[in-house]
Amino acid sequence: MTIRFDNQVAIVTGAGNGLGKCHALELARLGAKVVVNDFGGARDGSGGSSEAAEQVVAEIQAAGGEAIANGADVSSPEQVDAMVKQAMDTWGRIDVLINNAGILRDKSFVKMTQDDWDKVIAVHLTGSEICTRAVWPIMREQGYGRIVMTTSTSGLYGNFGQANYGAAKMAVAGLMNTLCIEGEKYDIKVNCIAPTAATRMTEDLMPPEVLAMLEPKEITPAVLFLCSNKAPTHRIVLAGAGCYAMVRLMESEGVYLDEDERNVDGVAAHFEQIGNMDNAREILAGGDHVTKILTKAAQAKGIKLG
Repeated sequence: MTIRFDNQVAIVTGAGNGLGKCHALELARLGAKVVVNDFGGARDGSGGSSEAAEQVVAEIQAAGGEAIANGADVSSPEQVDAMVKQAMDTWGRIDVLINNAGILRDKSFVKMTQDDWDKVIAVHLTGSEICTRAVWPIMREQGYGRIVMTTSTSGLYGNFGQANYGAAKMAVAGLMNTLCIEGEKYDIKVNCIAPTAATRMTEDLMPPEVLAMLEPKEITPAVLFLCSNKAPTHRIVLAGAGCYAMVRLMESEGVYLDEDERNVDGVAAHFEQIGNMDNAREILAGGDHVTKILTKAAQAKGIKLG
């Protein structure tokens, strides 16, 4: 099996450096036409320049590929709409969107300003929503689409000083959870990647010997699989240092409490049992949870559900 992207058009946000650059270069090498998007700002989102995106485009073109540069700020609906129009005017379709653009404004929560919060949410979460919203009708109409959201272990598990970033990154997984359901009948697959890589966003957060093991190019194979024609949907894949893993949202079997135990003491008394994961199962939609608890309650009451 050889996965390629011939005759496909991909938009990669934040593709002027680091992870996005690796994704864009490999997509182009495997046949895709690539919109290299990068606002060109500093790590905290300030400033702006098209130079980085143009350099990646030049590298793709020098290797015989097709690419165009775009400097849209992903948190601006107007700029993103113009980027999508540019892609459609140039190539007539959009098959792949990789929401990779990001900034950092790390501070402990007590020191974090509202602006620090708002800007990180605007780029990571709202930016992913804006870009996805802009391509969604196109993908529905053509009956094909692949979208990769970039989440993070900071959102999935937490990390000191990253309340804003962690909240945004967990939220994009929530966005995926619903979009993969809504996109199913249109062959739109939506997945998440949680990368651990040495980029300008992490260069001063880890020692040099650790950074040397975390090359951004190690993330790209997982990302490209998640946006290929062989892609699954509704998956969170972790990648870093040549290691690949998956996070699944598992739910314990839980307990049914009789009415006389449905109080704070009853929950406290059964808390270990509530959290027992021996018979945990993966939940893929909110309705699955509702079905589970109604079935459990009906069985406890001797009621037969139709």
